[in-house]
Amino acid sequence: MKNAQPRLEIRNLTRRYDGRVVVDDLSLSVMPGQVTCLLGPSGCGKSTTLRMIAGVEHPDSGEIWVDGQLICGQNAHLPPEQRQIGLMFQDFALFPHLSVADNVAFGLTGRRADHAPRVAELLGRVGMGQFVDSFPHELSGGEQQRVALARALAPRPRIMLMDEPFSGLDNRLRDGIRDETLDILRDEDTAVLLVTHEPDEAMRMADDIALMRGGRIVQQGAPYNVYNAPRDRDSVAFFSDINVIRGKVQGALTQTPFGQFLAPGVPDGAEVDIVIRPQHIRIDFDRNGHGPLPTPETGTPARGVVQRARFMGSESLVEFCMDHDGSILKATVPNVFLPSPGKPLWLMIRRDRCFVFPARD
Repeated sequence: MKNAQPRLEIRNLTRRYDGRVVVDDLSLSVMPGQVTCLLGPSGCGKSTTLRMIAGVEHPDSGEIWVDGQLICGQNAHLPPEQRQIGLMFQDFALFPHLSVADNVAFGLTGRRADHAPRVAELLGRVGMGQFVDSFPHELSGGEQQRVALARALAPRPRIMLMDEPFSGLDNRLRDGIRDETLDILRDEDTAVLLVTHEPDEAMRMADDIALMRGGRIVQQGAPYNVYNAPRDRDSVAFFSDINVIRGKVQGALTQTPFGQFLAPGVPDGAEVDIVIRPQHIRIDFDRNGHGPLPTPETGTPARGVVQRARFMGSESLVEFCMDHDGSILKATVPNVFLPSPGKPLWLMIRRDRCFVFPARD
């Protein structure tokens, strides 16, 4: 049975700069062997949170616990070198004058002669055993990343903090190195807290996503849940393009050109935004001038005229000017679908893929 105690626990962490709140009452826990991602736009407080956990920056209030031990709080502040926390950043920060072996051994304590087995073990695990005597300038970016990982793992950290560590790698290498890195960290039962502003990276890597905005965690959960049960319109938009259809509520229903949508709990006369991702819009050709028949799953069809269509690699993006109000809706279609501008087509919306939120300006 796995340890039920969090490896890392943050309680009500707050940090201000010149009176401006950068991290706002943030609480979070990470279990051993778990990868948690702090996901959010630049400036939302992700990296500041990591620096406070590492001990290189002091919170204004709140507590940080590691394996049930208070390491930072009102009456406690463990120095960074005593926290058993590893760090990996976008800049690999290898020492240029040290060999690969000496870089990996740098954070180890005790006699130098005792370091060799641990260094050899880690370099073997990351596939860099043959480069033991090489220097950083002789390595590719991917090879430097592997050495940086081995160096971070050498002291057996209980927690690994990672701030956009793969963003400097070539796209061809990124997925493989990213997966290898996390496999090793999970094998070591290390708790991982990863920072990124890339939703695709978070979805691929994380067991748990904490979506940040304005210094706060606005939603947290498994990637599937955060993506498919967003808390608000901004949460939907952070993961993908969105279409927004506005309507007014009467009797818990909103009437739109695409039919009625449920809006439970919203008072009569209030406006709501119906949000749908482009991949959940269905396209049909205007075969008879009247469009396809309504269905319970897709509701009433509405007609639009193609403005432009572009092939994006694995899918095609088609933009429509809608007949009913001149608004622009976007739809994506797998593979190649490039209708000519001016072509009228019928659009339908999957009811089970729509999100209804209170309207905002």
